[in-house]
Amino acid sequence: MIIDFNNMKEEAIPNFKGGEKEYNVKMFTDENNKIMKGRLAPGASIGLHTHEGNSEIILILEGKGKVLYNGDYIALKAGDVHYCPMGQEHSLINDSEGDLKFFAVVPEH
Repeated sequence: MIIDFNNMKEEAIPNFKGGEKEYNVKMFTDENNKIMKGRLAPGASIGLHTHEGNSEIILILEGKGKVLYNGDYIALKAGDVHYCPMGQEHSLINDSEGDLKFFAVVPEH
C-alpha cells in the first residue's frame, strides 16, 4: 500500500487536543493506525494528552520545537524522533519562528 501525502488535502484543526492555533495535517486512518504528515506554524501546539490504548512515534522532518513529556520539556530538531508509549502523556509545541513539520504514527494496541 502507498499513502500519497502529496495528493492529499491538508486539513486545519483548530486547538487540537486543547493546543494553541491550528494543527495542519494530512492523515490516513484505518482500524489499526493513524499515519500523519503534520505541520505546526510558529506558536502552534498540540495540547497535552495521554495515550490510552495506543502510542505515538513522531519524526521531525523540518524545523524545531519541543515536547512536554511527562512533565519535562525536551527540545526537538529535524531528524529527532519522539516516542510516547501507551499510558504516557505529551504535547508537541512549535516555539520557533518557522514551521515545524513532522511525520507521526499512532498504532492501536
